[in-house]
Amino acid sequence: MKILNGEELASFIKERQFHVVRGMAKKPKLLIIRDSDNPVILKYVNLKKQYGEDIGIPVEDFCAKSSDEIREKILSANADPEISGIIVQLPILEREKTDELTALISPEKDVDGLAPNGDFDSATATAINWLLAGYGVDLAAQKIALVGKGKLVGAPLYRMWTNSGFDVSLFHRGDNLSNLRGFSLIVSATGSAHIITNEMVAPGAIIVDAGTASEGGVLVGDVADEVRLRNDLSAITPRVGGVGPLTVTCLFEHVIEAANK
Repeated sequence: MKILNGEELASFIKERQFHVVRGMAKKPKLLIIRDSDNPVILKYVNLKKQYGEDIGIPVEDFCAKSSDEIREKILSANADPEISGIIVQLPILEREKTDELTALISPEKDVDGLAPNGDFDSATATAINWLLAGYGVDLAAQKIALVGKGKLVGAPLYRMWTNSGFDVSLFHRGDNLSNLRGFSLIVSATGSAHIITNEMVAPGAIIVDAGTASEGGVLVGDVADEVRLRNDLSAITPRVGGVGPLTVTCLFEHVIEAANK
């Protein structure tokens, strides 16, 4: 069974980014806006801050006290020429305001690819594309299931892959997931711990776990441990170091591109 190691691919791209940023006359800057100290959110914010430091891009971490404060920060950052990219770290506390707030981000600064008509594709969706391409997975030859319809992964991947003419079906976490057994590639991003179990996965399948949840203070994915113990799968992402590292790498690739524009 092949392990889809995103860290390995990310390290090569990160080295190139370091040299690119070092050669830039004006350094890019990323702003992260959040409204929570949730451990999952803090984990990803800190990963981005460390990555930025490693390649020479300053990252501002702003914790808002309300959705109005998120709005004000986005609008001021849109007008700030020093800020190349803006992301709202999801989920925010008032989830019903997610679309309204992310739509305020200027298209040229929407480096996470969340706003409508932005200049960039979703960073997480692009990272999954990079990961599968890096390991030689021919998407045109797969029957693909996307589990989770969220704006970070499921929705943008479905749009990207259907536009490319691939055979893709979209599932909600409340659907009958036993039907996943008929698919050769399963990408799950529901944030529901261990939702993908053995009976849902056919022998020879490729599994990409892009979900993150907190279970008793421990970060876990969508894929149950019993699936990871199997030796009849074609490929699977590891518990740690699959999609996540490449998502951060892709995000900073967008920041660099935004600064160059």
